[in-house]
Amino acid sequence: MKTAVPRYYHLDVEVTPERVGQVSRILAAHLRYWDLDNLVQPVCRGAELLLKAIDEHATDKFTSIEMWWNGQHLITAVGDNDRDLRPDQDLRGCLEHIAAMSDGWGCCATDTGSKVIWFSQRARAGERVPRVPTVPVPSVGEMLQVPREEPVVGALEDAR
Repeated sequence: MKTAVPRYYHLDVEVTPERVGQVSRILAAHLRYWDLDNLVQPVCRGAELLLKAIDEHATDKFTSIEMWWNGQHLITAVGDNDRDLRPDQDLRGCLEHIAAMSDGWGCCATDTGSKVIWFSQRARAGERVPRVPTVPVPSVGEMLQVPREEPVVGALEDAR
């Protein structure tokens, strides 16, 4: 049985409004490279929500973004260094959207006092969304006619 190769990606970034779109495109590129095209939209949307909330509410804009793929689940985590940012108050609306979009999510504190907010999406390895249109099926008028069988008169007469 073939198993998926585990993948990991880490990005440290200072959040600004311009960087939110750049980070989203970087994450999308990695997901496509990992053949997880169907996860691009929910993962990028969740990361954008968290980064915009950090940009709006946090005083320390340095964050870390990580993605882990284990063959069944993609876990995306965004960690901030702001001790004053309270997920239960400042990020409540953002976390409600993430909870609705993801299969699982959570928030945990680190030893340094920063927070990590993570969410997961379930998928199968190799499950792809086609990025090119499929070839159209020919219509009835375009189909070739099947050649009709013609009797072979000369061959029967020679055999006698």
